[in-house]
Amino acid sequence: MKKINRILKGRKYLCFLDFEGTQFSHEMIAYGAYFTTLNKEGQIVKAKNPIRSYVKCKNSIGKFVRELTGITEKDLEKYGVDFATAIHQIKKYCGLNFKKTMFVTFGNHDIRILNQSCSYNLNAPQELCDIIKKNHFDFQSVISEFVKDDNGNPLSLTHYLETFGIEFDGTAHDPMYDATNLAKLYSVFLKEKDIVLNQYCKVLARSNVGPEPVNKAVKKLLNGESVSPDEFKQFITEYID
Repeated sequence: MKKINRILKGRKYLCFLDFEGTQFSHEMIAYGAYFTTLNKEGQIVKAKNPIRSYVKCKNSIGKFVRELTGITEKDLEKYGVDFATAIHQIKKYCGLNFKKTMFVTFGNHDIRILNQSCSYNLNAPQELCDIIKKNHFDFQSVISEFVKDDNGNPLSLTHYLETFGIEFDGTAHDPMYDATNLAKLYSVFLKEKDIVLNQYCKVLARSNVGPEPVNKAVKKLLNGESVSPDEFKQFITEYID
């Protein structure tokens, strides 16, 4: 897809990331990472085993997040690493290609978690965090242009997968599974062009963001009807008058 190619700019490596954060301070409490290698078409052809880790935070997790993720303060105390260590783990996982890697998330909240965690940790490896932010790719912003719900809203990761006939593998809100399933969604989005086409036609048919004459013409075309130049001019005339 041209849009994906323009974003990747020939990148050979993608690291799919998911960060879980506290409810109020939005500090990182866990991460999942999945490093992949692409071919010239941008398709995933090789992947490392995914990794995950708990990350210690300065503030409380919050009841909603505890219930959503199953992560508790006791988990962080027993198994967690500090934020600086977590970022260095991600760098080590990506290896020598860290600076050449595009970091893919589902939405932009992960970058907010990264920023908030930096602000709460004086020893944060700011240079490494800046590399991740500079090479960040929000995949949700792309797929949500072509696939939306009936009200024109983006779907969840699970529901996007269902649109392509794929079940979520593993436990939702486990950052490692969120990262690997995001990679699955990326792959199927590139492969299943007919599904993307059909979904985008639905988006255009429901859309009313363009000028009224254009919307009327698009809806007729998507219904299999033709629109002549004179008819299109008539749509414009009716709109003006």
